[in-house]
Amino acid sequence: MVGIFGGTFNPIHLGHLRAAEEVMEKLGLEHMIFIPSARPPHKTHESEIIAPAADRLDWVQRAIASNHHFRVDAIEMERPGPSYLVDTLTTLLEKHSAQDLVFILGQDAFSEMGDWKAPEQLFSMANFAVLVRPPARAGTLEDWTPECVRSDFSFSDDGLSARHRTTERWIRRVSIEALEISSTRIRQRVSEGASLESWVPETIRTAIENSPVYSTPSHPHQPNRENPV
Repeated sequence: MVGIFGGTFNPIHLGHLRAAEEVMEKLGLEHMIFIPSARPPHKTHESEIIAPAADRLDWVQRAIASNHHFRVDAIEMERPGPSYLVDTLTTLLEKHSAQDLVFILGQDAFSEMGDWKAPEQLFSMANFAVLVRPPARAGTLEDWTPECVRSDFSFSDDGLSARHRTTERWIRRVSIEALEISSTRIRQRVSEGASLESWVPETIRTAIENSPVYSTPSHPHQPNRENPV
C-alpha cells in the first residue's frame, strides 16, 4: 500500500515527518508520497500567510531527501486551478490500484470533508487513515465521518474503522504520539526572529528562517552565534 500525505506544508516540519513514519509502521505502507498543495481551496483566511508553492515544494524535497521511504509528487503544483483532492486522486489512480492508496489526514480535516469537492466520490476512490493525536476529540470514527457519506459505510463495533458498503474502501483511526509542533507556531517564530532548531529538519532550517515570506521588518532573523548558519 502507498500512503498519500497531502497538505499545504506551510512549512513542512518534524511533526509531519514523525507522523508519516508512525502511519507507515502501523499500516505497513511501502512508502509515503508527500503532495504539497499549490492553491489550497480551504485556506481562505486572509491572515494566514502561505509561502510560494515553489518554496514549499523545495522545502519538502529537501526535508525528506534522506528517507528512502519518502517521496514527493508535484502533481498539484503542475496542475492549474485550485488543488482539489478529487482531481489529485483521479490522476493517482492512473498509476496505482485504488486498494493500494491510503490518504493520510488529521482528525479535524477529516470531519470537514463534507465541505470538500465531491465528497461521495472521494470516499469511494481511496482508503483513508485518520490521524488522532492526544488529546483526541470526543466521539468515535462514525461521529467524525461527514454526514453526507456516513450511510455509505459500515462501522466496526470498536469505533476504530469502517468499510465502504459498495467499493470495500476503508477508513481507519490511527493514533499517533503528540508532538507540540505546528506550521502556525513555526511561522510565528520566524516573524519573531526565533530559531527553528528542533522544529524543522536542519536541511531546510536556514532557508525557512531567512524566508522573507514569514519574516517581518521588525524581526528579521539573526543567526545564533553559537550555531552559525
